[in-house]
Amino acid sequence: MTDLADSTESMEQLAVVWRAMVLDRDPDADVRDLPGIAVRWADCRFLFWNCITLTEVGADAELVGQRLGQAADIMRSKQHPGFLWIFEDLLADDARATLSEAAERAGLEHAFPGTGMAGDLLPIPEPSHPDLTFVRVTTDEQLRTYADLNSRAYGFPLEDGRDGLVGSMLWKNKVHAYLGLRDGVPVTCAAAVEAAGRLFVILVATAPEWERRGYGEAVTRKALYEGGRATGLTRATLHATVAGAPVYPRIGFNPNSPMHFYSLKN
Repeated sequence: MTDLADSTESMEQLAVVWRAMVLDRDPDADVRDLPGIAVRWADCRFLFWNCITLTEVGADAELVGQRLGQAADIMRSKQHPGFLWIFEDLLADDARATLSEAAERAGLEHAFPGTGMAGDLLPIPEPSHPDLTFVRVTTDEQLRTYADLNSRAYGFPLEDGRDGLVGSMLWKNKVHAYLGLRDGVPVTCAAAVEAAGRLFVILVATAPEWERRGYGEAVTRKALYEGGRATGLTRATLHATVAGAPVYPRIGFNPNSPMHFYSLKN
């Protein structure tokens, strides 16, 4: 695949996965595919479930400026904040060069960067870690723990993560979500979900006091191993934060498009 095809795949995976996640959270959520814009907005306290992304390939600076303004207007109409996701490589050269200025004119500010990644890496060997045992998330209590690990890792209030996940039938039944336990205490988590012929890795987190011990990599391998075994899929995708970006190539993921997350200016 070319780099552009990989970047397109990464954007399309976001649209597919977030449609399922947002509608699982609220069947009446704002899920729309507009010209050049995909809206996936649950309007809940969990910021990651409030998402807009630009979908055109090769949009020039003028068009991107228009889309940023439209996206910001949609975000302003919502009760809860969220993020606009931009896949940099899908923009024309002039749009990439002027993205910061265009975002500022639209009333947006850069929140944090990310990286789209993919790889034909499955099946992988059954994973293990000397410190951890793995448990699949199947109960509300386990899902609450999963949410809390993410909230702690990303700096959200605990209630925000719980508002996004607790009570979800999708996560308890169709998402291959795993907790990694150290001496019986959950310290890390990762999940993989089937999406358009791929496994998408989502919401990987490790408790801050247990970082840099290989726990995130181990539990991600577990989610991929079990997801691949259940579905027979061989290709996987994900969107990595800066903290996670060094981990995933060790599993077999290849970085493709740089990503940018924007929020509304206060």
